[in-house]
Amino acid sequence: MSASPRRRLGRLLTLLLTLLLAAGTGLAAQPAAAAAPTRVMLLGDSITGNNGCWRALLWQHLQSTGHTNVDFVGTLQNPYCQGSFDVDNEGHGGFLATGIANNNQLPGWLSATQPDIVLMMLGTNDVWSHLPPATILDAYSTLLGQMRAQNPDMRLIVAQIPPMNPGGCADCAQGAVNLNNAIPGWAAAHSTERSLITVVDQWTGFDTAADTTDGVHPNETTGIQKLESRWYPALAAALGEGGTDPGPGPGPEPGTGACRVAVTTNSWNTGLTASISVTNTGTTTVNGWSLGFTLAGGQRITSGWNATYSPSSGAVTATNAAYNGTIAPGASVSIGFQATHTGDASGPTAFALNGSACATG
Repeated sequence: MSASPRRRLGRLLTLLLTLLLAAGTGLAAQPAAAAAPTRVMLLGDSITGNNGCWRALLWQHLQSTGHTNVDFVGTLQNPYCQGSFDVDNEGHGGFLATGIANNNQLPGWLSATQPDIVLMMLGTNDVWSHLPPATILDAYSTLLGQMRAQNPDMRLIVAQIPPMNPGGCADCAQGAVNLNNAIPGWAAAHSTERSLITVVDQWTGFDTAADTTDGVHPNETTGIQKLESRWYPALAAALGEGGTDPGPGPGPEPGTGACRVAVTTNSWNTGLTASISVTNTGTTTVNGWSLGFTLAGGQRITSGWNATYSPSSGAVTATNAAYNGTIAPGASVSIGFQATHTGDASGPTAFALNGSACATG
């Protein structure tokens, strides 16, 4: 072969090698596919919709604590709250749980949004319409069945509704109590390992005089803050269990017990609320529990939810309620309390479940 063809062949081989190396480098440089965000539907009435600026606080709280791979979903958008947040929601003003179920409205919303987790706070308008708890819970069951038909792994976080004292409804206050008393039993009967149901107490510590504008709808200060403070621990725990939200970094080192505790506080002047999520990270079910922690100096518990608390200051023990004494492996319970303080509004930082120290975070 003459020199010229050899040189041309050499150049062709060099070019081919260069292209192959470039292609390999380009393939190697491709980033790994990002995990799909967890899709969260906020389902409710006007307390979730136009009067639901707790949604903005919840979104901002998630972002500030590293839960950034989250997508609020819904067919409605209500952007009229302070700060930036994901405005999508399913808060339909004036809607009843029974109406949504009877009119078969939820399947369309689910199909359009494909949620992984639903936060549901429905029943206020049903109580206002003088419907009994059994009728409302039948609607809950219908809605739950529709959620699971869309996603068999659906995680439902359902609220015991805030107290009610609207004008012209003498039986609303007791109606809310009656419904709330029935919700934990309904949740326990319908929760499964594949599709867990968590109950969030939005009733205890909520004051219709101080926290609403009209005896029903939360005001833009303490009202929405209290609602958000109850939602956040339950949703954060569900995001952690789902494994799709990487959080702010590596998790905490395990404690000596098989438990993990997350606590969120909201404070004002001389008061605070603390929402506590307790997760069983072990492999066996906890049957009956007590959670020990110490309050900061000057703090005194005035009320609590989902547990009994004793004493009210210093080293406190929270003991399970009749309906939440069992914590399956990987499951969580949400409890909390309201307290006064004299300047130090920090939440407890160390916890022991049945005498064994828990990881925190």
